[in-house]
Amino acid sequence: MLKTVDAFGRIGEENAFAVLARATKLAQSGREIVNLGIGQPDFPTPEHIVEAAIKALRDGHHGYTPATGILPLREAVSKDLNRRFGVEVDPELVMIMPGGKVTMYAAILLFGEPGVDILYPDPGFPIYRSMIEFTGANPIPVPIREENGFAFSAEETLALITPNTRLLIINSPANPTGGVTPKEEIDKLVKGLEAHPDVAILSDEIYDQLVFDGLTHQTLLAYPEIRDRLIVLNGWSKTYAMTGWRLGWSVWPKALYDNVRKIGVNAWSCVNAPTQWAGIAALEGPQDAVEHMKREFDKRRILVTEGLNALPGVSCATPKGAFYAYPNVKETGWKAKPLASALLEEAGVAVIGGPDFGVLGEGYIRLSYANSAENIARALEKMDAFLKA
Repeated sequence: MLKTVDAFGRIGEENAFAVLARATKLAQSGREIVNLGIGQPDFPTPEHIVEAAIKALRDGHHGYTPATGILPLREAVSKDLNRRFGVEVDPELVMIMPGGKVTMYAAILLFGEPGVDILYPDPGFPIYRSMIEFTGANPIPVPIREENGFAFSAEETLALITPNTRLLIINSPANPTGGVTPKEEIDKLVKGLEAHPDVAILSDEIYDQLVFDGLTHQTLLAYPEIRDRLIVLNGWSKTYAMTGWRLGWSVWPKALYDNVRKIGVNAWSCVNAPTQWAGIAALEGPQDAVEHMKREFDKRRILVTEGLNALPGVSCATPKGAFYAYPNVKETGWKAKPLASALLEEAGVAVIGGPDFGVLGEGYIRLSYANSAENIARALEKMDAFLKA
């Protein structure tokens, strides 16, 4: 019998893809399925970005690039950060990645080993905990509570740090809750981290341009006092509807950068060349498609929140960012995962059960409103009929 290393017995996965596969199979059998499960914009990649990739191929960009990414793209990321946030980032500290998950993988791999603690948001993106457990480190949940507007509490987070803590992961705007942590709370966290100079921070800011209600995103790059231990995760997937292009970027402390480059050399070599040139077009080209998508997401956000709050036994806080709603379903009498399964199998609506996002996810389900208003309205009708049956 083949024997793999024990770590693979601990690795998890992202159940949204399993739900997507099941929803697709049911739809292929002739069922009407509305998919509010997967976190993927339903808009096409803007045409000028597509054309930039085609031009790159025609111009002969067919070969390897540096593992860190082509310099013009790293420079474009740096300029974009300066334009949007007024921060200075050396392009030599920007790493171009094949998607956002790879930054999580690399950061957790750098710090995770048996006997150390890694703090992560719960409920949160499931790959955080999966990778922490894979390395043998202790996963320490940072509670993300509905009564706190699904923002993290700086006080509660800091109280979880011990001498064993190596890495703190934060995410705002947040998946799965849609929560946005206000600047005042981030200020408190950064101030409190002064007492823990050996703790690295991974800030997942992949939804940074999807904030609503007049809020603005607070990047941790704006705090020079933590830049020597800060890793920022971001990319093109959500903002530019480029999920399938597998293009992400991250900013690393100088002390870690070459370690990550070596991981890249050993694992993925480089991001494919034409996609990198498309990334430049996304950042430097017209942003009207981004603004259009954001306006549409905002309309759907209101539609889905109002609709969920009208369902029997369901209440839903208005999400402030990303494109997810995270309704409380405790009063329906259902456990979250059986409810999600029944909604798909019986009502034809794909959603994700809260426990798929962490141990504190019971009593909630996640809906992605990265779908048309018509489909959202139809899903809400189906959910209403199911819960009233």
